[in-house]
Amino acid sequence: MAYATTSDVQARMLRTMSESETSLCSTLLDDAAALIDSYDTSATDDVKKIVSCRMVVRALGDGQTSGVPIGATQGSMSALGYSQSWTIGSGGATGDLYLSKSDRQLLGILGKIGSYSPVEELAPAEEVK
Repeated sequence: MAYATTSDVQARMLRTMSESETSLCSTLLDDAAALIDSYDTSATDDVKKIVSCRMVVRALGDGQTSGVPIGATQGSMSALGYSQSWTIGSGGATGDLYLSKSDRQLLGILGKIGSYSPVEELAPAEEVK
């Protein structure tokens, strides 16, 4: 179940989606919802809608980035050597659905660190006096 519609995504884009992009957008929204749900957050539907739209816009591209991928945190260009290099933040890639740092913050899943030690289950519990 998607948290946003293709119209919601279109409203956030700086260009009009093509017919094939509109079809792909619907599929990507379902995928984005599954990715968001995999984190099992208690975020509101409005937050999930915003994050879904942002994820899909990054995957489709906004058409206004002048060759710079959406979500790029570092980049370089050369002129006569025809060289480009970009680093995408948050482990994502252009055309890929991923949660950015601000997306994770909106969902309430940023900065949570946990650990699990199966060895502790094997040791008998000590009595506290």
